[in-house]
Amino acid sequence: MDLRKQEEVPMRLVSAVEYLLHCHSDQLRSITLSPDAKLHYALFLDYAELMDADPPLARLVFANPIDYLRFFDQAAILAHKKVLKDMVSHEKGVEKKFIHVRFNVCGSPLEFPETFPRIGCVRVKHRGILLTLKGTVIRSGAVKMYEGERTYQCKKCKHMFPLYPELETRNKITLPSVCPSQRSNPCEGSKFICVENTTVCHDYQEIKIQESTQVLGVGVIPRSILVILQDDLVDIVKAGDDVIVTGILTAKWSPDLKDVRCDLDPILIANHVRRTNELKLDIDIPDDVCMKFKQFWLDFRDTPLKGRNAILRGICPQVFGLFTVKLAVALTLIGGVQHVDASGTKIRGESHLLLVGDPGTGKSQFLKFAAKLSNRSVITTGLGSTSAGLTVAAVKDGGEWMLEAGALVLADGGLCCIDEFDSMREHDRATIHEAMEQQTISVAKAGLVTTLSTRTIVFGATNPKGHYDPDQPLSVNTALSGPLLSRFDIVLVLLDTKNPEWDAVVSSHILGEGEYKNGKQDEDLANIWPLSNLRWYIGYVKKHFKPMLTKEAEMVISSYYQLQRRSATHNAARTTVRMLESLIRLAQAHARLMFRNEVTRLDAIAAILCIESSMTISAIIDSIGNAMHSNFTENPDQEYAKQEKIILEKLSLVDESQESNGLGGFC
Repeated sequence: MDLRKQEEVPMRLVSAVEYLLHCHSDQLRSITLSPDAKLHYALFLDYAELMDADPPLARLVFANPIDYLRFFDQAAILAHKKVLKDMVSHEKGVEKKFIHVRFNVCGSPLEFPETFPRIGCVRVKHRGILLTLKGTVIRSGAVKMYEGERTYQCKKCKHMFPLYPELETRNKITLPSVCPSQRSNPCEGSKFICVENTTVCHDYQEIKIQESTQVLGVGVIPRSILVILQDDLVDIVKAGDDVIVTGILTAKWSPDLKDVRCDLDPILIANHVRRTNELKLDIDIPDDVCMKFKQFWLDFRDTPLKGRNAILRGICPQVFGLFTVKLAVALTLIGGVQHVDASGTKIRGESHLLLVGDPGTGKSQFLKFAAKLSNRSVITTGLGSTSAGLTVAAVKDGGEWMLEAGALVLADGGLCCIDEFDSMREHDRATIHEAMEQQTISVAKAGLVTTLSTRTIVFGATNPKGHYDPDQPLSVNTALSGPLLSRFDIVLVLLDTKNPEWDAVVSSHILGEGEYKNGKQDEDLANIWPLSNLRWYIGYVKKHFKPMLTKEAEMVISSYYQLQRRSATHNAARTTVRMLESLIRLAQAHARLMFRNEVTRLDAIAAILCIESSMTISAIIDSIGNAMHSNFTENPDQEYAKQEKIILEKLSLVDESQESNGLGGFC
């Protein structure tokens, strides 16, 4: 049996070399022309292509990756030497010592659940096969160096053979009991010496990945697993990245701690790592659903705002009314378009929303529903989060300092909901300033200096400090600083004021009396979009629409901004260019919501109405009322025509000299 195996290996090696030369000669040629001979180079292979070209060899790679991944590395070196030998004289190729074959299993049978389980479903049966896991990097360690190979020589027959350390024994190299030479007359020597200058060292890094909470049920704790990165794979991912890792499942002994039992911890030795950050916002939308979206707007082309309100009714339908809040939630989740100027400066496209309100006004309900709408979300509370829990923490593991991602980093590319925002300490609030505006977090902890990405939407909810006083600034009522409040595009105040008419309507809605009596409940439910349709719609408009401002929209936004600047006195610190950027983002988000690729005057005015509902600035247009008592109107398009007339008259009559500058005369 052993002899047959030994005869089979050269045949497999020849077929592997031929496959690499036939299908990956361009990669081999590029590696050969690289000048540095000491680097570790990666040769990327698609497992699906290998399955088509040589199914038996592909099955061996899957069933016995420990031997056959190393076997493919040897084949890559032989193929590289063949390419180097065949080069013409004027090409200067350099012989390489280290080439590692990386298998990408995307699109292959290895993406089935049996070989692509959740991290929490990894079991002993997965040990020893080519396994693929998906998760988010929550911890990344420093790059180390470890001994990966050493050559020994038998004292009796002088046979030389390599030995490799085993992670199960803490990288210890175990010498064989007898000489492993495959001669007809074995020497059976038992004494070996280490050959000088044959030690091969590798770069080594440990990361920890955690399964996404989006695919877990309620009450299920997300599990994590340690991943070992080697050579060319080190430092290609950082905390907060979404990754798909293919490798070999094995185990290693946990560190020796006093009075603690020493166990075998599962680890994944990575062969291929694929970052999927660009796929965070991608949602698979059926073609028939896309056609329904287009048909929906064709049906409402004469009354577009009525169609918009039909969509908004599906947001948190268990909460009656609150039209302004539902519109703000929709615009925040959709967001604007990121702008990058010629110097490389980025202006964020994500919007931030803060709800300030009395207890029982539905703030937490909106947070939870928004988290369901987002393809990637993290929910936390101010009481349960410190600055480390929100941003990034430096933790010590086995004597080594590592960075562990917090809520804002884990929500990169998605939504971070922070309830009880007022419960955080002032120091903790200050840590999210950079994350909200620059969308990065600069870390300098325990000698670890880096920058992490936080391209996330922040949706906060807080209670006022005591009884809300309308005569006092919002920073006094909430105990939140002005710079922090200015980073929120919309800040809505929900006051539970006494209003008998509103109380009667709300009680009828909760008890269901008025709807059942009038026989309107079935009709209303038919108009409410289900959660799945809302998720698809938000994903579709964010992917397919990049709206640009029209001249009319620019003139409306410019006039309103100048009006705010002139009327601001003590509040001028909050009517800065940041407010102008918020207006543009909200107008772009409204255009996306309306299924358009250009920002019209309607979108600009809708953004102004949202800003006017915010209590961070003084209200100029007194046509909004309390956001708590805002409701859906019967004829929204007619109501908009009235509001548009009021706003345009207000903007054009502020200063008659604006007409000569092209900023007035809309009526």
